[in-house]
Amino acid sequence: METDVIVVGAGPAGLMLANELMLAGISTVVLEKRRTPSTQYRADGLQPRTAEVLDLRGLLDPIMDRALPRGDIGGHFAGLPVELDCKPWGTRHPYPVAIPQHRLEAYLEQRLVDGGVPVLRGHEVSTVEQDSQGVTAGDIRGRYLVACDGGHSTIRKLLGVSFPGTSGTMAAVAADITLASRSAEVSTKSEHFSQYIKSANGFFSVLRPVEGELYRILFGKLSGESPARDVPVSADEVREALLAVYGPETELGELREASRFSDATRQVEHYRAGRVFFAGDAAHIHLPIGGQGVNLGIQDAVNLGWKLAATIRGWAPDDLLDSYHTERHPVAARVLKNTRAQGVITNPDQDVNVAAVREIFIELLRLPEANRFISGMISGLDLEYPGVGPRLIDFDVTIQDGPTRVSRLMHSGRGLLLSLDETPRSTGGWADRVDHVVAKTKEDLAAVLVRPDGYIVWSANEGPSLEAALTRWFGRPKDIHS
Repeated sequence: METDVIVVGAGPAGLMLANELMLAGISTVVLEKRRTPSTQYRADGLQPRTAEVLDLRGLLDPIMDRALPRGDIGGHFAGLPVELDCKPWGTRHPYPVAIPQHRLEAYLEQRLVDGGVPVLRGHEVSTVEQDSQGVTAGDIRGRYLVACDGGHSTIRKLLGVSFPGTSGTMAAVAADITLASRSAEVSTKSEHFSQYIKSANGFFSVLRPVEGELYRILFGKLSGESPARDVPVSADEVREALLAVYGPETELGELREASRFSDATRQVEHYRAGRVFFAGDAAHIHLPIGGQGVNLGIQDAVNLGWKLAATIRGWAPDDLLDSYHTERHPVAARVLKNTRAQGVITNPDQDVNVAAVREIFIELLRLPEANRFISGMISGLDLEYPGVGPRLIDFDVTIQDGPTRVSRLMHSGRGLLLSLDETPRSTGGWADRVDHVVAKTKEDLAAVLVRPDGYIVWSANEGPSLEAALTRWFGRPKDIHS
């Protein structure tokens, strides 16, 4: 089989990347070693910036139809009892979207299947070879390969790519369970994350309702040895944690799905190795706190997708593919740093010094400017790449067909030149890759050029010429007279 891009891994990053490539008309094959999709809830929240990115492609509404009714509850930092307020960032989606990871994956995979993109399950890659023209993974040949195969990436190991960082210092379990009985302190309603955190008798736990009779529990021992990562989680382990933290009135009903995790923190030094790229957990792992892992992976995919498509189409500037690493590596490094900090502050086995730090942080988060800083960092709304402007806020506009929103103008996955001041403009030789829309708005903007991933790269109010910005990000213009 031959294709343009081989995507290894059918998690959120791999499936989102394949959807981006499908939108651009790039032939893609997704390889996944698991024969059947996971049904574990795992990550169950999308940060506001990821919701915005999905909205840029028209994917958010159907995902919201599959989300859980968790209400207007803000995010958290280190489980501290102060909600993160994203409203000052001008987003239409100030609250995390409660979508279980398996539902997100199922939706993205079904879109690929409906679009004719092969998703080959039970297909484990055992060999990878690359040359100046492409990459061969087993019996499949592609021009490029993107490893989205998780923290234990086979592709990374086959290529001998190092994964520097720190090993885990704690071990914990995430499990989907039902309860045969529960004590009064077990919550049955949606609350802020901080309200679910408890510790007692050598265990810490986060036990919260998901939907119906299903609960999600995270727990670990505060000291002593824990089973190895590859040892299946037993019902007795869950029972022990429930008894220790919630007492004999809280009894396990059914253990449905479970997995182990740690606070291991690692990142590949370079996101590109020849014609192979790394995205999602194959590129970075960290303590899963604050709901940032899935969001990193999806935004890796959206950053890389249009750049790969542009290169395959033949119009990409020479350094466009390399900008994937230069833009996304620092973003993940920052997340690794903040999750390390959260791990220290969250640790229930705290001494008086950690307790003091927690109290100071709680006071800081109650200050609007400090809360805005942390909420922007955790949500991804504050992200700006070097030499690139901020994200384009999804404001209301009126076009020839009537009122709409900016995000709806970017469902094509192309660049957008948005003229708001009635000044004549044209995309000229870039019309095959950049849409030009004339609109009216109440916002104080004249015109902007926006990359497919939603970031402003030119404004009529400042910066270089429009032609220079088009050339920088969308390559040389097509000769419209040829």
